[in-house]
Amino acid sequence: MSTKYETMYILRPDLTDEIIDQTITRYQTLLAEQGAAPVETQHRGKRRLAYELKKFKEGIYVQMNYDAPTTAVAELEKAFRLSEEVIRFLTVREED
Repeated sequence: MSTKYETMYILRPDLTDEIIDQTITRYQTLLAEQGAAPVETQHRGKRRLAYELKKFKEGIYVQMNYDAPTTAVAELEKAFRLSEEVIRFLTVREED
């Protein structure tokens, strides 16, 4: 059974545009492979953080909305934890 989720993650501000695009594509592909559909991604751009995270004062925000099984979310969050590009992430289940 699929559930609607929204994931917001913050990338390091020192990444190049090419690496940012590759990273976003990697996570979209990961979700698609895990059975998520459709994956809507919004690149929110570089913004100032409310407080310093891992010695960064800015971050590149990316938001994804998708329908997916719980296992897909677990795999995505595991990939976020292992990634050096992601400095913070949050996934919430959307109410119907």
